[in-house]
Amino acid sequence: MAFVGQIALILIATLLAAAISQRLGMPAVIGQLIAGVILGPGILGVLQNTELMHAGAEIGVIILMFIAGIESDLDLLKKYFKPAISVAAIGVLFPMIVFYIYGQMMGQGFERSIFWGVIFAATSVSISVEVLREFKKLNTKEGATILGAAVVDDIIAVILLSIFVSSFGVGGGGSSNLLVATLYQLLYFLGVIVLVKWVAPVVLRVAERLPVHGSVAITSLVICLTMAWSADALGLSSVVGAFFAGVAVSQTKFQDEISSSVSSVGYTFFIPIFFVSIGLDMEFNNVLKNLGFIVIMTLLAIATKLFGGALGAWITKMNWSSAFIVGSGMVSRGEMALIIAQIGLSANLMAKNLYSEIIIVIVLSTIVAPMLLKKTMKV
Repeated sequence: MAFVGQIALILIATLLAAAISQRLGMPAVIGQLIAGVILGPGILGVLQNTELMHAGAEIGVIILMFIAGIESDLDLLKKYFKPAISVAAIGVLFPMIVFYIYGQMMGQGFERSIFWGVIFAATSVSISVEVLREFKKLNTKEGATILGAAVVDDIIAVILLSIFVSSFGVGGGGSSNLLVATLYQLLYFLGVIVLVKWVAPVVLRVAERLPVHGSVAITSLVICLTMAWSADALGLSSVVGAFFAGVAVSQTKFQDEISSSVSSVGYTFFIPIFFVSIGLDMEFNNVLKNLGFIVIMTLLAIATKLFGGALGAWITKMNWSSAFIVGSGMVSRGEMALIIAQIGLSANLMAKNLYSEIIIVIVLSTIVAPMLLKKTMKV
């Protein structure tokens, strides 16, 4: 029953932290992330990133991205797909080049230097989504570009990860496995089109006829979790599947009903666990010893995505104000970078003595991202 007490602590801590953040003029998510840092092993040590905590956080981020998909305007996403590709491509290229150069300067060798780039090429849009929702900017050209770019960025990051683990990592499976995985992922996206156009509307209409309270919302969660699970099974991020499940639901007459029901479940329970869990990965054992390294890496992590994303948006005729909003929305690394770092460590593509410092940099960039996004939206 210890976990029940931890959940109670997370809910009250995130509630108070979010209220304080908003009183200070900051996005609520900042307070929730910092609450995780304070309660976690880095400071108080009250909470640990256990299997149950990880499972709750995984469901939290899936629901968050499902809600983002439900609330997204599909026509707007289609309209800004070209800028999204440009933002994703340049936003991946910048960190790959910059972190490779810095890794070589730090004597990390070819494989480990370039893998730093793979880690920081990833974007976790879930944090930015929450800020965009809070400031009612999700269905704008900037919001649509950020969402589209994050999906493309996620696919690029997964492909890069597959290439490097299979080519340089311990126990790599070779190029044939990569080719098969890519084929399955392409089939997955064909399945997404079928889901959006035909499957989701039919399934939800059938659910509406069931004599069970909340049958439509329950069925929508089944679609969401199935899409998230299948995306993860094919090597994609679960949030990609959840987002497209939300987009499918948004094209039905049940959009408002499902959004209201799922938001109640997500924001009162699972989503706070997700935000706190990010802070739980932060430890300060060797911070003073490697402070210079952490500061430089954090600045590079922020700058490469901010300017890479902004340049990608500007190239497609966005003005600099909108371009920097898009760039700020791509800064957060969050769970995607944490997963890549963990895989890299097990595949011997990362130095073990720098693993904790890399995690700190990921968390710091994730905490800074919403503040940066808010500032650029106010300019």
